Formats: sequence, structure tokens, C-alpha cells
Amino acid sequence: MKKVRVILADDHRMVTEGLRNLLEPEFEIAGIFEDGRALVKAVQKTHSEVIVVDISMPLLNGIEAVRQIKQIKPDIKVIFLTMHPDMAYATRAFEAGASGYVLKHSAPSELVSAIHEAIKGRIYITPVIAGDLMQAYKDGLDPKQDNAEILTPRQKEVLQLLAEGHSAAEIGEILCISSRTVEFHKYKMMEQLNLKTSAALLGYAIKSGIVTV
Repeated sequence: MKKVRVILADDHRMVTEGLRNLLEPEFEIAGIFEDGRALVKAVQKTHSEVIVVDISMPLLNGIEAVRQIKQIKPDIKVIFLTMHPDMAYATRAFEAGASGYVLKHSAPSELVSAIHEAIKGRIYITPVIAGDLMQAYKDGLDPKQDNAEILTPRQKEVLQLLAEGHSAAEIGEILCISSRTVEFHKYKMMEQLNLKTSAALLGYAIKSGIVTV
């Protein structure tokens, strides 16, 4: 019987090697990637059914990477494997198209089950947050509690790279745009968010989960 092909994406090599050892008895590991931009490029070339991805990754975080991937391959299943046990991150993950949300410390007991559920077309939510998340939706509350969605996908890309310390020139090279366009996006975001300084913009990036520390 042909094994389901799984891609792993996490910027910590020890994590991905542990995941490989956990999953290889049942699944074929089709690739391991350490940043979100490499993951998006790889998915276009790799025939895989499932992605296991962290939220916190350099160059492009896991949630924004999955948004792009879902536009390319809407049927691919995505399991977020993360250290973030709060509803804000889980909400964004499922809005991006996730089929599962598992905490890293629960991976040995939950990840294989989450992948099987995703393959069947079902949703898996780690029990630690499942009750709170479902109650929030039932009550009509917004677990995000911020206005991150006011930014465009391109603005979020620029903001993450700025927050990671890249210069306008470096960002332009990564995104294939001019440094002047990078600066335009930066000041447009500050205007939209009513922020007066670059430091305030970077603080917003952390608070909204676009980049984590």
C-alpha cells in the first residue's frame, strides 16, 4: 500500500528529525524545509498530500505560507504543529485552511491521529484548546482580538521581514520588488494602523502574531 507523502516545515532541525522518526513508520517524508518561502516553492514541485508546519518560521511565517499554498493546491491537508496554545493563533491557522492544530509537546500522542483525521477530510484540534475555541465561535466572539486582517498579504510579508531585521534592499531582493516599494509598504502600514514610529510597527508585528519572539 502506497504511503501518504508528508512535508515537514520547522526551522529547528532537532524538531524535524524527531518528527521524521515519529512519522516514517506510517508515512513517507517527502521533504523538510526550514523557512516559509522555501516551503511555498517546494509545494509547487512536490507531490504531497499533507504538510506539517510550525507557525513561527523565518522569512514567511507558517500561517501566511499556508495561505499562499492553499491558493496553489487547495486540496492539500495542513497540520499546524506549534508551541502556541492560544485561540488567536488557532483561529488564524484554521482561517488559513488548516485541517489540524497540535501542540508540539503533544506530538507523540496526537500528530499521527491528526494526520489520519485530515486525510479523511476531518478537522483535528488539540484537546487543550478545543473546548475554548468552539465556545468562542458559539458565542460569536472574535478570538483574534486584533486588526491584523487590515493588512494585505504582501504587507504582512514585508512586515515580517522588517521585524526580522532585514533592510529595505534585502527585502526587495527576497520579494523581487524595489527598495522604494518596500518603503512604500512600510509607511502605508504605519498610516493604516495609525502608528507613528518604526518601533511601534515592529511592536505591532509581534503583538499580532505576524512574527514571534
